[in-house]
Order: sequence, then structure tokens, then C-alpha cells
Amino acid sequence: MRIRTTSTQRTYRYVRLSIVGATLALAVSIGIEVAGRGVLSSLSAAFYTPAGNVFVGVLCAIALALLVLSGRSVEQGLLDLAAVFALVVALIPTPISDASCGGDAVCVPAAAIPGVVNNGISVASLSLVVLIVAAVLARTQGQAGAGTVVTLAAAAVIVAGFVAWALGDFPGFLRGAHNVAAVGFFSVIGVVAAISAWRPQRAPRRFRAVYAVVAVGILGTLGALVAVLIAGRAATAAVGGVPVIFLGESIVVALFAAFWLVQTVELWNAVDPALRA
Repeated sequence: MRIRTTSTQRTYRYVRLSIVGATLALAVSIGIEVAGRGVLSSLSAAFYTPAGNVFVGVLCAIALALLVLSGRSVEQGLLDLAAVFALVVALIPTPISDASCGGDAVCVPAAAIPGVVNNGISVASLSLVVLIVAAVLARTQGQAGAGTVVTLAAAAVIVAGFVAWALGDFPGFLRGAHNVAAVGFFSVIGVVAAISAWRPQRAPRRFRAVYAVVAVGILGTLGALVAVLIAGRAATAAVGGVPVIFLGESIVVALFAAFWLVQTVELWNAVDPALRA
């Protein structure tokens, strides 16, 4: 029997599935590198390997998908902010050990810096245009409520903050922007999962249990990773020979994929496909 659906409903389904598919593509690409070269120091270090193109492409695709999903909920506003963080994670590489760093220091290799400058200016310029267009569309479509204003203002502050950091302390920006954005991205996803878990009106009980596991897993793992970074042990901490940063990032990425898979199942037949949770 053919199940009747609307074009909009199918679009929302496929956008959510694309997030899961993109995450799977990243896992396969990095898995190939690990199988051939050994475990990386972190998932983000894939930027400097043959998996780098997939790494950047997947994060840009996820950022676009998060923006495409429309809705007027708190959760959607948070996911719009996650999209901004995802672009920074994609285009500002993580520091690594490199001969150009000098000694045992870690840095963004000199060869990558021109790309960072180019990408940074491009994304900052695009972000300005997107914010203006979003504000105009919200106004003309009668959706310029408090939530929209707060979301646009928060996104503007995030973009302005990274731009100011780059202009005021470029070496410090190179050392820390990627990690700050990555923590910001997964923190937002963890908070969204927590909202989904503890708002009974948002999802049935069977889904809320999974969201709770995802929220606790992401936020707990992030807390541990931040503690390792603050302690300065990111380069040496390992579990069974696997770098802690790589292991922790793998966990939060897997939970991220699980969140979107459950979202897809929960909202598959939603009459109004606007993101609720």
C-alpha cells in the first residue's frame, strides 16, 4: 500500500537522514585511515590526512542541514547556533605536532595558515549575509518573535567573538578556536538532547530514555575531555593505547549520530515536520 506523504514531510525526513549518513561517511573515512596508518591523535587530526576532504565536507553538510531544518522551538534555535560552531570546527584545523611548530610544541602548521585565513574571511562574510537575510525573512514572514531575535543575536555574538579573537590574537586563535568550537557544538547537541529527554510533551517515553542517555553521554564525555585539555595531558593521556581525545571524540560523534537517528524515527510521520525536539 502506498503511504501518502507531502513533499515537505519527505524533505524533512531526508535532511535528518542526511545528517546520519554524513556522520557515517566520516566514520568510514577515518576508519580507513586508522586501519592503514594507526589511531590518530584525535578525530580532528583527520584534517591533515587523506580523510581531510571528507572531514571538512561532512561538517559543512551537517551545518547546512541544521540550518535547513526549520522550527520555532528553543531546540531549533540552539541547533542554528550549533551550525555556526560546526563551520568553525570544519574550517579552522586543530593544532598538531609539526616540524614548523618548533620543539615539542603543537600548532596549526604554517602550510595550513593561508587556508585558514581564506576560509575564515569567506565564512565570516557569508555569516554576515546569512544573518541579514534571516532577519529580513523573519520580518517579512511574520516570524520575528523573541526567539528568533535571540537566536540571531546569539549567532551574531558567536561570529563576532571568533572574528575579534582572530583579529586581536591570531596565534591564540589558531591554538584554541577549533577546540572551543568543538566543545560548543557538542555542548549544544547535548543540551538539545537533554531538553528532548526531560520535556514530556516533546517526545514519547521510549524516545526520551534514549535522549537522556545521549545527553548524559555527550555532556559527561565533553566534561572529561575538557578536563584533559585543561590539565595539558591531551598529547599523552590514553586508554589501552588509544588517545583519550580520539576515544572521547569517537563517543560523542557516535552519540550525535544516535540522536539524529532517533529523531528521524520519532518524527518520521509527523504531520507538521517542523523540528520539535
